[in-house]
Order: sequence, then structure tokens, then C-alpha cells
Amino acid sequence: MLRGILVFSALCAIAAVGVAFAQHGHSDSKGPEDKVISAVDVEEEVSGKLAKATTFEVTFGPGVEGAPHRHPGPIFGYVIEGEFDFAVGDGKVQKLKAGDTFYEPAMALHAVSRNPSDKFKTRVLAVLVHPRDVKELVIPEPETKEK
Repeated sequence: MLRGILVFSALCAIAAVGVAFAQHGHSDSKGPEDKVISAVDVEEEVSGKLAKATTFEVTFGPGVEGAPHRHPGPIFGYVIEGEFDFAVGDGKVQKLKAGDTFYEPAMALHAVSRNPSDKFKTRVLAVLVHPRDVKELVIPEPETKEK
């Protein structure tokens, strides 16, 4: 119930803004492009600290794959457009499509995030609920060398 309320509240905040605006963006030629649509203080706590809900739109070009990473709070995601391969930890890769939703627990390894299409882009809306004082919202997973 609380999760639904948080997602609904974050989406209402976006609607109240009217038009999505980018506060910052990130892109490189090999990875997905992300932009912050909204960052709203909420009346909840995460890990005993006051929380913020940050909403991102992440765009994956054809065949683009994101690097493994973690987030300091839970993620509630929605596939806006295209197809999205998604896996948390050692879990099975889920094949998602426009209209599907997903969830990532706080600090879980987001092991797979990719656009399986070689022709069409994928767009994902992600709402991250995190402590307000957190500086790094996407925590890259250190690369490990295989023996």
C-alpha cells in the first residue's frame, strides 16, 4: 500500500509540474541517457532518514546496455516505450515491454538493463525513493576480474 502511495504521489508531482524538465542529464556513446524529471521531498523515511522521491526517464538506444549498478533506495519502474531486459542480482532476466512495471529493492544489484531491439529505442520511467542527504543515486558496481 505504501509503495503504491509513493509511486502515485511521485507521478502526481510530475503532473503538477505540467511539462517534464531536465535538471541534469547523463549520456555516453555506449550507455543509456538519463534525465531527472522531478525530485520531491516526501513525508516518509528510508533507512531512518527523511526521504526524497526522484523520478528519472532513462532512454536506451537500439542494442544499448547499462552497466551493473545499485541505488540507495527502492526503485519502482515503468516501461514507457519499447522492450526492456531486466534482472536484479542473480535473478532470471525478465523480458518487459511497454506498459510493464518492475521493482528493485534498495541496494540490490541491478545486473541487467538493456534494450534487446536493434531497431527501436526503449524508454523507462523510474521512481527512486532515497534518503534526502544521499549524493550518489546510481552507484556503479566495481568491475571484477575473472580468474
